[in-house]
Amino acid sequence: MRSLSLRLPPDSDVRSTIEQLGREQNEEGFILGVVGNLSRAAFQCPGRREPTVLQGNLEIITLNGTFSPSGVHLHLSLSDGDCQVWGGHLEPGTKVLKGADILVGFYNSGSTDKDSDLITKINNNPRIEIAIMKNCPWSNRALRILNSLDLPYKIINVDNDKSFHDCLERSNMNTFPQIFVDGDCIGGYDSLDKLNRAGKLKSFK
Repeated sequence: MRSLSLRLPPDSDVRSTIEQLGREQNEEGFILGVVGNLSRAAFQCPGRREPTVLQGNLEIITLNGTFSPSGVHLHLSLSDGDCQVWGGHLEPGTKVLKGADILVGFYNSGSTDKDSDLITKINNNPRIEIAIMKNCPWSNRALRILNSLDLPYKIINVDNDKSFHDCLERSNMNTFPQIFVDGDCIGGYDSLDKLNRAGKLKSFK
């Protein structure tokens, strides 16, 4: 994997910039992190026909998803001046206010044998379920933890709008991975890692 840092100046369109990056690099990749603010945010909320549009001094909280030469699938969350959090699918017309720094990662097409090993340990009735996005580094790290302990688990591949919204309704989280134990969401990678360091994960076999 290689990474690239993007610095977006004021009035840049966030989605268009990432779409252009995928075309210019002719590679697939994913968002690793973001810091910045917006003057205008356009995002599609679940169940609504038209995108929601907010204007003002808007702080970016998260930007997650993937991009490729053929398009993007990105999810944005942000905070307005009243500290109310909003989020949904990133739409065109989302403009940078003072600046935004986005860290992206690129990966090679096709999975290696080592990558494939990360998703092989599946049990018919496991206590653990893990919702992941393809080639997400934090999802892969979580899978490595589960594999290292030889824990059975079920994978939920989040690769379309329906699977994303199903996970959002179930966990009230829009970041990945999402870890479920006995049907209840316990959090993401940090929560899993904390349980592992405390020696409590082994009890979930």
